[in-house]
Amino acid sequence: MSTINNTAASDVLSQYRFQNEASKNQELGKNEFMELMIAQLKNQNPLEPQDNGDFIAQLAQFSSLEEMQKLSGNVDDVVGQFRSTQALQASAMVGRTVLVPSEGGLLGADGQLKGVVQVPASTSSLRVSIVNQAGERVRQIDMGASQAGQVSFTWDGKNSEGQAMPPGAYRIVAEGSYPQGNEQLGTLVSANVDSVSLGNQGKVTLNLAGMGSIALSDVQQIN
Repeated sequence: MSTINNTAASDVLSQYRFQNEASKNQELGKNEFMELMIAQLKNQNPLEPQDNGDFIAQLAQFSSLEEMQKLSGNVDDVVGQFRSTQALQASAMVGRTVLVPSEGGLLGADGQLKGVVQVPASTSSLRVSIVNQAGERVRQIDMGASQAGQVSFTWDGKNSEGQAMPPGAYRIVAEGSYPQGNEQLGTLVSANVDSVSLGNQGKVTLNLAGMGSIALSDVQQIN
């Protein structure tokens, strides 16, 4: 039975294992794999050289490793192209209006604030209250009975006395009446996209006018 003097080879492998423990990002690549094979060949017993079958098996492992690295490179290329396409599509959204989950909205210069109430079940009375930054309710919009689903609303920017309110941020409180009592409901608000940011890992963030930032995946509708 053939034997191999693996002293030097073991030293090489131990060195790379130590490096892997010091840094998780390092891996035994094809160059290190080839160096390990050469060390085995140099230090084998001349009287009992390595079996051809074993050597061929190691070459097959080297070939598999190289193919895996090529595949990994191709996957990285595809991911890079996907991120570039995603960023390009997101940049086209600048200047457009999106519908996003929010409990507040911005009354713009056009004097309107639009949104959607998410109604989980039919309600006998649906209403939307507009609250200013001082916590005062300036307007209540009574929408009557409503079926389950998404119900649109528009605030014309006026208070309960018909006076125009100043542009700025306002809180939106939607409520539905049910047999067990009143229930606060979720809302979606229309907002303008001022700019787009691309994170280190390809995460796309939309910067909304007067509402801060939100992930592209949170957008419910694009107008």
